[in-house]
Amino acid sequence: MRGERAGAGRRFTGPQRFLLAGSFLITLGSFAVLPYMSVLLHQRLGLGLGTVGFVLAVASLIQFAGGVVAGPVTGRIGLRRAMLLALALRTAGFAAFVPGLTSPVLAVGALLLVSAGAALYLPANKAYLVDGAPEADRPRLLSASSSAFNAGMALGPPAAAPLVMGSPGVLFSCVTVLFALVGAGHALLPPGAADRGGTRRAAAPDRVPDAPRTGLSPFVATVLSVYAFMFFQHYLALYAVPRTSAAFYGVVLAGYAALLVVAQPLLAERVAALSYPAALRWGFGAMAAGMAAIGAGGYAGIAVGGALLCLGEIVLFLKNDLEALARSSAAPASVFGRQRLAAGIGAFASGVVGGQLYGAAEAAGSARGFWAAVCLQCLLLPVLLLRMRTAREPEGSRADAA
Repeated sequence: MRGERAGAGRRFTGPQRFLLAGSFLITLGSFAVLPYMSVLLHQRLGLGLGTVGFVLAVASLIQFAGGVVAGPVTGRIGLRRAMLLALALRTAGFAAFVPGLTSPVLAVGALLLVSAGAALYLPANKAYLVDGAPEADRPRLLSASSSAFNAGMALGPPAAAPLVMGSPGVLFSCVTVLFALVGAGHALLPPGAADRGGTRRAAAPDRVPDAPRTGLSPFVATVLSVYAFMFFQHYLALYAVPRTSAAFYGVVLAGYAALLVVAQPLLAERVAALSYPAALRWGFGAMAAGMAAIGAGGYAGIAVGGALLCLGEIVLFLKNDLEALARSSAAPASVFGRQRLAAGIGAFASGVVGGQLYGAAEAAGSARGFWAAVCLQCLLLPVLLLRMRTAREPEGSRADAA
């Protein structure tokens, strides 16, 4: 009987399968246009680079920090309606890009509308996915969701490349239709369990929350995880393309996305089984090794570094979300909204620090020094987090954890 129940628990429900397919299509459509936004704003609409940078920064801030409104909104209107509202905002935003291709004001307004929709949709999407599911099923659900999103991110840019500059109106029209169809499918989803039975998730009566035992904060850990990871995202192209080629850099990104899509579901249960301190050590350790390999340079070093960074992302990002859910009695949408805010803070800090650090390394005549400095940070960050835990723990809890 136990084996039958375990096997049944591993099947996705119909709504979950639809939501995973929708996550892929939504990300495919979004990344068919958003990575090219700086080119469209600057080259087609004539905005200065400084203005373009400011617009993109504001859009990113809305997309990440705006996630904190997902909890109150879903609590008021429910998960399904929140997703529908978010998709309506994004559909309207992409539709507004069609006339916006001749109007900078319309284009910027459309981009902010799309960002607002993303801020609301992503936490509500994850919350609906795990809504009513046993805690043991969360790792595979969240890892499958991440794989769906990353597959869309990988395929979107090359799919749109033939149209983005020559026929952007056609591209935006296609994306608008795609979002409208996916939104119509969301309207057929049943209400979530939280929508039917109240928005606050009660803590399991037989489970003792982990927070008093370890004292680690998933919010802080997420800030630092994204902070470390975004050095790779922001500065690999600047480092790798002159030393290899643009084609090789593209291959590395494609390989990274493929590895992430395949490996995260396979490793989900192992990551979930790790203690939080062990996951931090493994995740940041893999990132540190990856940064060191990239700094060593050459085709092999950059490729191996990318694979190690992928492993670090899988461990840290999944474990942080699982711990945030396990430690909070708030509704999942609120939890995921706070995690989005933490990611935004980390990305912003990485951008500010990374620019200064890379500039200093280049001025010193050694860009490899940048990767060495980032590697050192990745080694020190888990030590800092675990020292914060030790400082916050009561003596009895510390003894129990040992």
